[in-house]
Amino acid sequence: MEDKSVLLTEEEGKTAVHLARDAIETYLRTGEMIDGSEMQLPSIFDEPRGVFVTLNKSGELRGCIGHPYADSPLKHAITDSAISAGFRDPRFPPVRIDEMTFVTVEVTVLTQPRQMDVEPEDLPSSIEIGRHGLIVKSGYRQGLLLPQVAPENKMDEVEFLSHTCLKAGLAPDAWSEGAEVYCFEGQIFSEKEPNGEVFEKDIKEKACLNE
Repeated sequence: MEDKSVLLTEEEGKTAVHLARDAIETYLRTGEMIDGSEMQLPSIFDEPRGVFVTLNKSGELRGCIGHPYADSPLKHAITDSAISAGFRDPRFPPVRIDEMTFVTVEVTVLTQPRQMDVEPEDLPSSIEIGRHGLIVKSGYRQGLLLPQVAPENKMDEVEFLSHTCLKAGLAPDAWSEGAEVYCFEGQIFSEKEPNGEVFEKDIKEKACLNE
């Protein structure tokens, strides 16, 4: 990872995932939205970070929303993203309390996105599958795919670019027609099973296995 300052320790990663789950389950039980301020958290949780929270149910996506940019303290970004992934993702109905025993929670902490300042034809060779996530922008449209999406779906670099364009509501070849392309990296912590042990994902290894 280029920006080492973004890295969380193993214990901090566990705390991040537990905080995300707690935000969802507290909202389900009480209707209250926690933001981490009421907890004793490591100092890194007060630092601005980009973050995404992903929910998976029985291996299928159940919700994924986040903050692409470091616009708020990590603890606030995690709790807000968790609530949004659970209850505001327009692709899915709100999660129910009985579902949470089947849902795994994943937190991806992002580096600051940087524009890929290369010619469009050089974009595919500038992307490293298993390392980079992508943002594509054109006008008011923007799409983002996390670093784990490409290896988990066995995409190559062109497919990854095209799917990010589609996520933005653009033509799949918009990346080659002047759309702005940004890359970022992510540190991923996930539950092995619902409410279970938390581990740090090595998506680079998965990318190598897919080659």
